[in-house]
Amino acid sequence: MRYLLKQKIWSFADTFVIRDAEQNDMFRIEGKVFSWGDKLSFQDRDGLELAFISQKLMSLKPRYEIYRQGDLFAEVVKEFSWFKSHFTLDVPGPNDYTISGSFFSHEYVFERSGREVARVSKDYFAWSDTYGVDIVDGEDDVAILATCIVIDLVNHDDKNG
Repeated sequence: MRYLLKQKIWSFADTFVIRDAEQNDMFRIEGKVFSWGDKLSFQDRDGLELAFISQKLMSLKPRYEIYRQGDLFAEVVKEFSWFKSHFTLDVPGPNDYTISGSFFSHEYVFERSGREVARVSKDYFAWSDTYGVDIVDGEDDVAILATCIVIDLVNHDDKNG
């Protein structure tokens, strides 16, 4: 499945819209304006919350938790590395994803069990942060898209010091 993830420019909080290949709105991500750390609600087009993303503040590495129906579902952690960006999407059981890419070119590959399951690339000719996300059929689209949001948030934090 191919998605277009786009951050809204004129918004007080982090707000994203995710569309399918035919430009139909599929998901909306709304950030909380006044909160300690990033907190975002990942909703379907009808406003039903599918996931909640929360930044964990007391951590040596950038770390975010993804909740589903109020329960901790997964954790996204930025790993230390010198020249490439590495993240882990830690989900229960042996289903973890490793994400690697380039901070400068904003190209990322998601792998699970040694197999590429998603690819993300940034559009440089857009006014706001815009990413193309290709996900292999049968994968957890919400978990992967929520992780893309986390990567964007972490990259902006890195740029801002």
